[in-house]
Amino acid sequence: MCGRYVTPSQAEMERYWELTSAQVGNPFGRLLNVSPTATIPMLRKVKNGRLELVAARWGLIPFWWKEDKPLRQTFNARSEEAVTQAIWRIPLDKARCIVPALGWYEWKEVEREDPETGQITKAKQVYYIHRQDRNPIAFAGLMSWRPGEGTDQYSCSIMTRDATGPVSEVHYRMPVALPKDAQAAWLELGLTDAATAIDWVRESAITDFVYHPVSSCLVNASNESAALMAAFENPA
Repeated sequence: MCGRYVTPSQAEMERYWELTSAQVGNPFGRLLNVSPTATIPMLRKVKNGRLELVAARWGLIPFWWKEDKPLRQTFNARSEEAVTQAIWRIPLDKARCIVPALGWYEWKEVEREDPETGQITKAKQVYYIHRQDRNPIAFAGLMSWRPGEGTDQYSCSIMTRDATGPVSEVHYRMPVALPKDAQAAWLELGLTDAATAIDWVRESAITDFVYHPVSSCLVNASNESAALMAAFENPA
């Protein structure tokens, strides 16, 4: 899964996706500890074929949802279930997006030995996962939108898959990360049917990520320190 992640700065997104000021709907600063329901940057394709960077809620709210309280646990969409589950099937066919990231955090259960007593205890170690070259990551996403007061209200989910490559040493799930040459096809609706799109995007996904242990202080969702991504020699 992906429950906490880091967004690129606006300058990094503009550079990597070659965006002009006309394609950026909101000013975005780098977010170092994004948690579900937060407002995040999202890339969508507009009618003229260009990308547009907009603000979206992390946690998809289907257009048909009528309750005042949003659905829970919609920040990730399992790619294996996207074709068959109603909540994902429509956006998979009609509303795909890209969620920009620099990396994400995962927790792994580890054993630790008390140096004085020799007692073995279990704890959750946090790891930061990112590209070796530190370039932005394009998470494959699904989106929805509703009319709002003066502007559309967007929401989205990050597609996930079974972990493969180095990430599998930390967690059994990972986001679907699109290589540069696959992003346009993911956003091109009608190019392939939904089932084919899922199979293709899973096969082409980036999996050669690297990771290192970090401090558990990111458990506090309000913590936005740059130290969150730094390697921590003796994590608590």
